[in-house]
Amino acid sequence: MNYWVTLQGFILGATMIIPVGAQNAYVLNQGIKRNHHLTTATVCSFLDLIFMSIGIFGAGTLLSQHENVLMAITVAGIVFLSVYGYLSLKSALAYRSNEPQTQESALPKSRSMVIIGALAVTILNPHLYLDSVVILGSLGGQFHGNDRIAFAIGTITASFVWFFTISIGAAKLSAVLSRPRSQQIIDMIVATTMFIIAYSLAKNLYFEHFIK
Repeated sequence: MNYWVTLQGFILGATMIIPVGAQNAYVLNQGIKRNHHLTTATVCSFLDLIFMSIGIFGAGTLLSQHENVLMAITVAGIVFLSVYGYLSLKSALAYRSNEPQTQESALPKSRSMVIIGALAVTILNPHLYLDSVVILGSLGGQFHGNDRIAFAIGTITASFVWFFTISIGAAKLSAVLSRPRSQQIIDMIVATTMFIIAYSLAKNLYFEHFIK
């Protein structure tokens, strides 16, 4: 196996995954709450494995040729991110420093609900298709044979390393990060991030499909 190509895949995969997004925010919050956080990291990592593999081994080019599909995914993503941002903002405004356990967001969720949430923040996120499938797919398509496999291993490894790092790290620091004031700040950051991503997607969609 060409380890240099694997390293390239790892670095490129990390640049796609590390910027704050819906997946990262969800994994971080589950880690802070110690609420099936390893399950969350596992689901997100395996979903990345599936979609990165799909992109790198051929479907990325196919998806990029179907503008209507990408448009539908983007619209669904804008709606999802806007709702996610609203709920995070609502949670942030509801915190009271003397009643940390009365918040609805502090209540533990079942493993099945956590898995459904992880599926939602991944599959309904347009960046999954634009970054992991289309962009990484086009980059991975430049390699052939074993080199393409090495590139895929690198990108997939980056996903597993990143999600388990922030999940376990957040759980280790949960005593500090779960304080009402800390959680309020995190929820505000998450809400702001979701609104910014939704706005940027809406803006790009408008100029690409309605202003030509």
